[in-house]
Amino acid sequence: MAVMSWKHTCVFAAALLVAALALPPSILAQRPSAPALLEQFDTDRSKYTIDLSELQAGGPPKDGIPSIDAPSFVSTEAARDWIEPQEPVIALELGGEARAYPLQILTFHEIVNDRVGGVPVAVTFCPLCYSAIVFERTLQGEPVEFGVSGMLRKSDLVMYDRKTETLWQQFNGKAIVGDLAGQTLEQIPSQIVSYQQFRAAYPDGQVLSRDTGHDRPYGQNPYAGYDDIDKKPFLFRGEQDGRLPPMEKVTAISMDGVDKAYPHRVTKERRVIHDTVNGHPLVVWHGEGAVSALDARRISRSKEVGSTGVFDPRVDGRTLHFRYEDGRFVDEETGSTWSITGRAVSGPLEGRQLARIGHGDYFAFAWFAFKPETTIYDSDTQS
Repeated sequence: MAVMSWKHTCVFAAALLVAALALPPSILAQRPSAPALLEQFDTDRSKYTIDLSELQAGGPPKDGIPSIDAPSFVSTEAARDWIEPQEPVIALELGGEARAYPLQILTFHEIVNDRVGGVPVAVTFCPLCYSAIVFERTLQGEPVEFGVSGMLRKSDLVMYDRKTETLWQQFNGKAIVGDLAGQTLEQIPSQIVSYQQFRAAYPDGQVLSRDTGHDRPYGQNPYAGYDDIDKKPFLFRGEQDGRLPPMEKVTAISMDGVDKAYPHRVTKERRVIHDTVNGHPLVVWHGEGAVSALDARRISRSKEVGSTGVFDPRVDGRTLHFRYEDGRFVDEETGSTWSITGRAVSGPLEGRQLARIGHGDYFAFAWFAFKPETTIYDSDTQS
């Protein structure tokens, strides 16, 4: 890897992952041990909150997958030259600013260190778990950058901060090895929607530019075929929850310590699910219009998977009830029409925004690995 050009590093690493899926456990066991991997990091390695044997080499070395640390942006109109309407983006609205981070770019970088609405954020995506998560990147009162460590744990990205070189689990934002072990990053609500859905919701929003300072085949999927319910997760050695296929997608939430997962086979059929979790009313939406980032070789040609949103259905003290109609969500009480981002686009409530509830769309194995006490929404017993 040391003599390989940056141009080919990520492509090679992805090919390595695909090839490794066919390797026997005896070969995979020959990968570098946790102590050898940790020697790359100048931090207090005697502090840790996990079984260190769970750390595995993911393929590329520390920073072999380069984070984007000086992101530039283009208008939603300009982005039409290189991104198709159905392609997935991470949508983030914060402090009056709206930004889209295309997964065609994040797949090759996994972390974008940015500042949105005056808030330092780390926008992260682990392709192996399909986990798109945004964190506030402030530590000890100062903004810090995050990088890709080159390690995985439970098949999930392990990040590190460039101030203390502490290692952080991407899936839950917890510091697992190093000076800050035991601390937790604050998560900021975001959602995966299509570029067209973002553009419709935020016409003045900005889109992460392909001008990243790195030469990558943006628009191509180096993990072709990975988003397949019959596949096995890569480099996952933990026990698998038998309630769902490991690679089935779920929309999942945590509400004050209570975890719940909504299988996509259910949400795609129902489109709207009203529920209460730990005393909190919520509504889960699953609309059409977005494709997977990890299916076909070219993302724009991937299978339709749709977009999800989770919101508090209460407006001005009144609980609204929704139905899915012609690609939009309509509330029964006022007849207002709402977009997948939770904003009313027509009707008496036009312009109102439902309160977002932090959620994500993940492969089931990953969510269960970090949230084993999760309750699964059962459409047969819940209305």
